[in-house]
Amino acid sequence: MSDHGSESHIVHVARGLEGVVAAATHIAEVDGERGRLTLRGYDIGELAGRITFEEVAYLLLYGKLPNQTEYDGLLAEMRQARELPEATLKALRELAPHAEGMDILRMGAAMLSVGDPTLNDLDVAGSRRRAIRLLAQMPALVAHSWRLKNGLDIVHPKPEHGVAASFLYMLEGVEPHEGRVHGLDSYLVAISEHGLNASTFAGRVVISTDSDMVSALTAAVGALKGPKHGGVPGPVLRMLEEIGTPDRAEPWIRNALANGKRIMGFGHRIYRVRDPRASLLSKAADRMAELTGDSHLLELTKAVEETTVRVLAEVKPGRDLYANVELYAALILHAVNIPEALFTPCFGIGRTAGWTAHMVEQLEDNRLIRPNSIYAGPRGLRWKPIESRV
Repeated sequence: MSDHGSESHIVHVARGLEGVVAAATHIAEVDGERGRLTLRGYDIGELAGRITFEEVAYLLLYGKLPNQTEYDGLLAEMRQARELPEATLKALRELAPHAEGMDILRMGAAMLSVGDPTLNDLDVAGSRRRAIRLLAQMPALVAHSWRLKNGLDIVHPKPEHGVAASFLYMLEGVEPHEGRVHGLDSYLVAISEHGLNASTFAGRVVISTDSDMVSALTAAVGALKGPKHGGVPGPVLRMLEEIGTPDRAEPWIRNALANGKRIMGFGHRIYRVRDPRASLLSKAADRMAELTGDSHLLELTKAVEETTVRVLAEVKPGRDLYANVELYAALILHAVNIPEALFTPCFGIGRTAGWTAHMVEQLEDNRLIRPNSIYAGPRGLRWKPIESRV
């Protein structure tokens, strides 16, 4: 917090808007003190392993879990929307070889407005339909861009696939194993929504101007690109590879802390206890290890978590630094065999559910998001001719 102004009128500046309540939402509650994440009234632990990503997307958009008829309708709607517009595919073929994951995702997201004559209609029902279409198209953007970047042909989606299976199929061109599909689906559910984080706020700001949902989605993707918000699973994986074995965890961690390095996958702006999503993904990682018969990385990750929490409590007492979602997200994505360059774009696929739900909620009772600022620069300066300026 910074103070500006005269003694009679002091303004407190909340840097990073920390502590500022900018929205009243029905979508999610993030309880950092107790380590709880609630989606539309459901604790995330109540949903994990029981519902698909499509169901959680419906829950976020409509405020309730779908019945069978509603679920079937959602799947049918997503199947029809999964193919990208031809103009978008043409642009991807030109751009993908020259751009990296999040850059091409940002450009591709902006092109999802192609062929939408109702783009600027902001009624809630139409916005929900558009959100479902965007949810269906984001996996194709990521998968197609990756294949084109690597000199491979596009693999078109199959109508019978759900989001997770469709993404893996479009990425690899072969039918994915059910266990990998379940692992990726668990990941997408866990990261689908997390309150008013930076990318979600960016999306709500844009939609609050009565702009369109594609523009708001593009802004959210741009915010996610920043490593202070997205992009951590890759460095987590590299950290685990560098540590190598459980017996090396403690000396590595102590050395890193002694040299002022951040331990990737630990600490969170909100949580003062273990991130509940880390708990969910660690259980999903257990299931993946049973499926593959390879538990080396899982055992290493658990050893790193236990050691890091213990050493941090000793070296940084009172800091409340525990595992966040990224620690086990790296493990899941690696087990599912997602290329590291696609870790953050995959996060974008899942978080599109939360982003679009917040956009719809903003439109339901919209007011332009326009915070104030306090001027902190000089005053009373006088103009000088250019030849006399120092």
